[in-house]
Amino acid sequence: MKLVRGAWKLLVGIKDLLVLAAMLLFFGLLFAALSRPSAATIRNGALLLKLDGRIVEQPTETAPFAALSGRGEVREVRLRDLLRVLDKARSDDRVKAVVLDLSSFGSGYPAALNEVAEAIGRVRKSGKPVLSYAAAYTDGGYRLAANASEIWESPIGGTIFMGPGGSQLYYKGLIDKLGVNAHVYRVGKYKSFVEPYTRADASPEAKEDLSHLYGVLLDHWRQAVTAARPKAQVAQLLAQPAQVVTAAAGDLARSNLQMGIVDKLGDRLAFDRRVAEIAGTDPKKPAGGFNTIAFDAYVDANPAPSAGDAVGVLTIAGDIVDGRAPAGTAGGDTIAKALLDGLAKKKLKALVVRVDSPGGSVPASETIRSAILEAKRQNLPIVVSMGGIAASGGYWVSTPADLIFAEPTTVTGSIGIFGVIPTFENALRKIGVTSDGVRTTPLSGQPDLYGGTTPETDAILQASIENGYRQFLGHVSQARRMPVARVNEIAQGRVWDGGTARQIGLVDRFGTLDDAIAEAARRARLTSWHAEYLEKQPGWLAQLARTFSSSDEEEGEASAAGGDLFGRLAADRRALLARALGDARRLATGAPIQARCLACEGIGGAPQPGAEDRTLLHLLLARLSW
Repeated sequence: MKLVRGAWKLLVGIKDLLVLAAMLLFFGLLFAALSRPSAATIRNGALLLKLDGRIVEQPTETAPFAALSGRGEVREVRLRDLLRVLDKARSDDRVKAVVLDLSSFGSGYPAALNEVAEAIGRVRKSGKPVLSYAAAYTDGGYRLAANASEIWESPIGGTIFMGPGGSQLYYKGLIDKLGVNAHVYRVGKYKSFVEPYTRADASPEAKEDLSHLYGVLLDHWRQAVTAARPKAQVAQLLAQPAQVVTAAAGDLARSNLQMGIVDKLGDRLAFDRRVAEIAGTDPKKPAGGFNTIAFDAYVDANPAPSAGDAVGVLTIAGDIVDGRAPAGTAGGDTIAKALLDGLAKKKLKALVVRVDSPGGSVPASETIRSAILEAKRQNLPIVVSMGGIAASGGYWVSTPADLIFAEPTTVTGSIGIFGVIPTFENALRKIGVTSDGVRTTPLSGQPDLYGGTTPETDAILQASIENGYRQFLGHVSQARRMPVARVNEIAQGRVWDGGTARQIGLVDRFGTLDDAIAEAARRARLTSWHAEYLEKQPGWLAQLARTFSSSDEEEGEASAAGGDLFGRLAADRRALLARALGDARRLATGAPIQARCLACEGIGGAPQPGAEDRTLLHLLLARLSW
């Protein structure tokens, strides 16, 4: 009986705990609903843009309880939300100033940074003050700050410019010492992502590709910053950083001020007081606290227009993977279902495909392409809008378009395929482990991670890669009305900037997502329209977590400084270490045929691949990627 009574008490305790959890969630949702801001609840103040993470096309879906506990991942800001609030702020009398807190700014593709910088410039031209603060600006952060009316920097901080590029780790020597055999299958002499596993340095082709791309991106950055701040001596700081710092006796912040890189030096309190002079202050807040309009609240209070006919916008952001995937990763089945449901239920008049992806699984890319073709069969105009990157599989899904928009700094192309499979027969032999067995066919047990691959397996995988490449060329040839031979010349895995891509015929026009939506509406002969985003909305738990995690923006002051120049450099090195660990995992855990653009590693980040099935059929059909 004691055992029964104990079990009963345990069950009652679990029941009470579940009831308590349900009540907490209910009241939490009620609080979130009641506290949801409207346009009428926004009061006079400074619109605070705490850009503490990355600017992305589609934020990654994070675990709600991690967000509630404060252990969520790096903050990601949706590009279109940021653009919308900046344009709204221009004419909103309640917004007395816009404040850019770039102390912990992470990254963003150049095309995204350009759009945000131009939107900031429009706010400044409207007559509204735009004030920026950081201890040390990154290149990307300064691209935004250059458009501010006042750029502040900590007197113990300092900014130098790095430019795109840097070192890439190569593992050939380590792999040889460990006895690992990296079996590589590829088409395209510029498809260099496998080189870290097969070489001790970059190939001449890879360096040629990187030099061209990075050179173009640096030129765009320099021209844009110079146009925004003509007096800033950007060229000298780029070309002779050591001389500049030495001449300033190491006082980099003072040197930045003298060179016109920044306008004022001051600590956080001085900056907050300057904002308070414009936006006002509340005596109940700590010294320097200014009247604040929180970003999330302003986004919620200013939803996107919904009047007029619906132009569907299908977002393909992140790695393209098989099956279903959360936001921030392009699951083939998830995206295809979103589009097909939209076609069935939303009464779409046109379709814009927004691509911000380095590519991924071929079957998933084809699943998405087939769904887009269904929209085409229903006679909807199809316009593609390329964001920061639309390479490899990202270009594959763009081929059904009637017209392709891109930005001059969009990274696109990479029409080529590769695969890599590691085997460990030599490594095992070093520790006295061998393998043997009986095969009934040349493919029995292949690919054999313990005994190596057979010539037949190598031939099949290479032939599959070559066949996929021919299909890729065929799709591009048909879509762009080019001879296959010409497509092959500009393919070979080479990565292009948007300006060059337009010259060689891979894109049609320069323009933003709004330009693409307007063009789709024009082709559908619409007189009024709105963008209908075909994507899953965050669940109620995620929305609740967001309500609590964003509450710190209401404090009326900018966040703590993200660190000085040395902090920036340390963060960069940690990112390099994380990339090395990701490279090792990618090789060891079996993502054998994976879509990656090596040239993009110095421009923007991407999620790491997970472990995958290693059967030959799976390799040939389910994980063929570019």
